[in-house]
Amino acid sequence: MTPGRLRGSAGTYRERKGAQLTPRATFTARVRVLGRERYWLGKMGDVAPLDIAVGWGRMSDSGVLKDLEISQSNRFYYWHYDDEPPIPADEIIKHSANWHLIPANSTTWRTLRGLRVGDVVTLEGRLVDVEVPDVGVIRTSLSRDDSGAGSCEVVFVEQAHRE
Repeated sequence: MTPGRLRGSAGTYRERKGAQLTPRATFTARVRVLGRERYWLGKMGDVAPLDIAVGWGRMSDSGVLKDLEISQSNRFYYWHYDDEPPIPADEIIKHSANWHLIPANSTTWRTLRGLRVGDVVTLEGRLVDVEVPDVGVIRTSLSRDDSGAGSCEVVFVEQAHRE
């Protein structure tokens, strides 16, 4: 599994379901799906209807994942262990993430909505900031060393391939 790769400038803004998307970087990643949460309500649910918690490196290893409880709620991803973490906590943080997904088209959306926990998927697109009227601006993370509020990547997914 490989984390997201960022390449250069990402171009001009796009409009999606009344929201303004400002591209920040082009993006490619091959990851394992650790969790998925579908959002149906509200303007953000219209724009980014799916979040996936993802892992790569040792955070895609079944032996590591069996000792972690993964959950998602309110656009956040959480991990928990009972006694000792199976790998150092900083490695969990640097090798997993919660991504807000914005499908570029109906073909991509069909692939994304079919994702299940355990699937390996390759995503290509752009990291974007999203401005939603009456909601505000959601900025994408451009770092893999962050955690907590503001650390999620917002991905405008142009292509998705489940393996």
